[in-house]
Amino acid sequence: MTPNGAIGFGLILIAAAGTARGLTGLGVILALLIAFALASRRNIAAALLWSLGIVAPLAAFMALVWIGFVGRAPHEIAAGVEGSRAAAATYAATVCLRLFIIAFAVQALFLRFAGWTPLRFVRALTAPPLVKKLLVLTLSLIETILQAIDRARTALVAGGLITRRFSQVNLRNGWLLVQTVWLTVIAIAIGRTRDKWPIEGTLSRLDHALAAAAPRPAIADFAWGAAAVLCLGIVWGLR
Repeated sequence: MTPNGAIGFGLILIAAAGTARGLTGLGVILALLIAFALASRRNIAAALLWSLGIVAPLAAFMALVWIGFVGRAPHEIAAGVEGSRAAAATYAATVCLRLFIIAFAVQALFLRFAGWTPLRFVRALTAPPLVKKLLVLTLSLIETILQAIDRARTALVAGGLITRRFSQVNLRNGWLLVQTVWLTVIAIAIGRTRDKWPIEGTLSRLDHALAAAAPRPAIADFAWGAAAVLCLGIVWGLR
């Protein structure tokens, strides 16, 4: 499968998740996503856990507000009916499942190309050269940003401004960590764009590296794309 086909497949399913109004339609989308992830022949447990970690705070908040305090779904409040906690639970589950599908769709795409380098993935995309170049340069900064976060946190812990674990000090001085990380990232980005990349000729090298044409669509692109369109049609039919 090519990156173009995988991204198209993911966008169609995300659009389907955004238009689905019930748990049945979302369940159909999730089933197709799981099949897509399993087709990569890689362990999907980490992708599922990562997606659950994204959704868990929202699920806890919505359960507390809508099921615990309000006890009615928004459409019941708008209609002025008494409502029930079961309807509120269904509403919360629908919102959380929609977010889970979006997060898992991204992870499923990553699984599909786990053995690819970022440069190879971007080179295989059908996009203007400028867009490809910006993607590569942005991806090159991700690891640097992570290191900047780690260095800023270590410096503030050593200075006694924050602690390694949750504490009131972190709540009071957490904004200092945000400022430190932001300034560190800006300094690194300026240093790269002004000094490192011009000296190494990074931009000219990227022009040559990204000059290859994108591969032609594969059979898997059409197969999974048709499955995604069919899933979208089913979701529209269940509305």
